[in-house]
Amino acid sequence: MPELPEVETTRRGIAPYLEGQRVSRVVVRDRRLRWPVPEDLDVRLSGQRILSVGRRAKYLLLEAEAGTLISHLGMSGSLRLVECGLAAAKHEHVDIELESGLALRYTDPRRFGALLWSQAPLEHELLRHLGPEPLTDAFEGERLFQLSRGRSMAVKPFIMDNAVVVGVGNIYATEALFAAGIDPRREAGSISRARYLKLAEEIKRILAIAIERGGTTLRDFVGGDGQPGYFQQELFVYGRGGEFCKACGGTLREVRLGQRASVYCPRCQR
Repeated sequence: MPELPEVETTRRGIAPYLEGQRVSRVVVRDRRLRWPVPEDLDVRLSGQRILSVGRRAKYLLLEAEAGTLISHLGMSGSLRLVECGLAAAKHEHVDIELESGLALRYTDPRRFGALLWSQAPLEHELLRHLGPEPLTDAFEGERLFQLSRGRSMAVKPFIMDNAVVVGVGNIYATEALFAAGIDPRREAGSISRARYLKLAEEIKRILAIAIERGGTTLRDFVGGDGQPGYFQQELFVYGRGGEFCKACGGTLREVRLGQRASVYCPRCQR
């Protein structure tokens, strides 16, 4: 599933080609996404100039003159730029054609993503209850410490809660906990302020590096230019259960937390 770095990579890839451009038409070949593509999307978006391409958590926000297109890539979705009129392959459900001759093509084999229209996107039910962005000053270790008090849930699903902080998905939560030396099974409420300060720093650092590397390609993800991300080459623990620890040489273990696989080092993480 594309996580925050992959979505931000997509945003940075497509923004220069969309911002300031006018939409000529919208071609919808299949409306059956997680929520149906609005039947009047072509009417609402055609003729509109795209003012900005933003992001909130894992949602892309294409702000036009009369409203905003909210896009979520789901588990297997991608947005990439193609020439207008390029024949569509299977699972290439929507084209947003621009007067420049390029089209933003939405592809989603599993159809768990979304394309929704809103005139107040930050108040949309999918976005209004989200926590702070992890790469802003609104997110820091003190917030994690305060929100964790009295919480018995494991620390990994705690930091993956979008009400606590957005965008810390399975890959990056696993890597950040390893970097901070925290066992993902530990009760969130049992971790000290000092360790949460360290964890917040590692979350910021790892997400920033992942964005710089273009995200992590494990199965389906490609950026706006159709290229894969390369952060997977720098993974220390995610997906490496039973292999050696790159830090101490011990054997990495895999457990399930919150219905997600989680890999950790018994020696390095306490």
